[in-house]
Amino acid sequence: MAHDVTILTEADLRHIVSLDLQSVDVVERAFAALAGGQVVMPPILSMAIPDAHGEVDVKTAYLPGFDGFAIKVSPGFFDNPKIGLPSLNGLMILFSAKTGLVQALLLDNGYLTDVRAAAAGAVAARHLAPADTHTAGVIGTGVQARLQIAAALLVQPIRRVLVWGRDHDKAAACARDIASRHGVEAVAMRDPARLVADSQLVVTTTPAAEPVLKAEWLHPGLHVTAMGSDQAGKNEIEPAALAAADLYVCDRVSQCETLGELRSAIAAGLWRKGTPPELGAIVTGSAPGRTRDDQVTLCDLTGTGAQDTAIATFAAERARQAGAGSVIST
Repeated sequence: MAHDVTILTEADLRHIVSLDLQSVDVVERAFAALAGGQVVMPPILSMAIPDAHGEVDVKTAYLPGFDGFAIKVSPGFFDNPKIGLPSLNGLMILFSAKTGLVQALLLDNGYLTDVRAAAAGAVAARHLAPADTHTAGVIGTGVQARLQIAAALLVQPIRRVLVWGRDHDKAAACARDIASRHGVEAVAMRDPARLVADSQLVVTTTPAAEPVLKAEWLHPGLHVTAMGSDQAGKNEIEPAALAAADLYVCDRVSQCETLGELRSAIAAGLWRKGTPPELGAIVTGSAPGRTRDDQVTLCDLTGTGAQDTAIATFAAERARQAGAGSVIST
């Protein structure tokens, strides 16, 4: 018996899915599901292709209560710009959680990953940043730096944004984009320590292998979301900062131990606080989050298959409502 499969291009998906409170709530629901203990989420499958300076990651998860489950394939071939091609692309395949049949093919080229990563940052800012966060800093100057600030603006009363990057011209361009798009004051900083000192919320969005945020920069009333470390070998936060924080939170402990900032702290012998809480437990209230405005909190986001299933299911439903995409019968 034939069944229909919806094909959605990046253009289709950009038209029907944006970074808004609905997408943030969908990703928050995925974190809550993770805390419930019924999610099936295997370890990330990662394959290096050194001859082409490339890597491929595969993520998936089944979430009770969601109609489908997604498998995401994310290639990164980092020499591609030399031949005029993007370094990152990818797609998601959405399957029915009832029959296992393919429901949709989402040819998003990484767009949905960008949205769900930013939405995860919003969830962290919503639950862990001080209640009156008026100044946010971002370390990094790329697409995700811009999206993380856009996400934070959805959930916190931010009036001023500070930007730092190794290339000051790129930081200035990022600040201009943020100011133009969101109507807030945005300033490119020359000193990352000063950026942290002046901020209540800092998001790190780099592929750094050496820390870009030092433990000595932490101050009362600061929340840091680290979202750049998603592979062994990456490290944005000085390991001593995890030990110094009043509260350190993982998106998924098992991933942070092998891919995130926790990996570096364990390797340095500086993590002695036992198993940290996960963001889903903070969301559901089964673990305490920020309890005082003067606490230092830190959230480690490595990206989960649960988020991919959540955003893919959300996108497919939006497409159905809008009549978007092409439908083929198989």
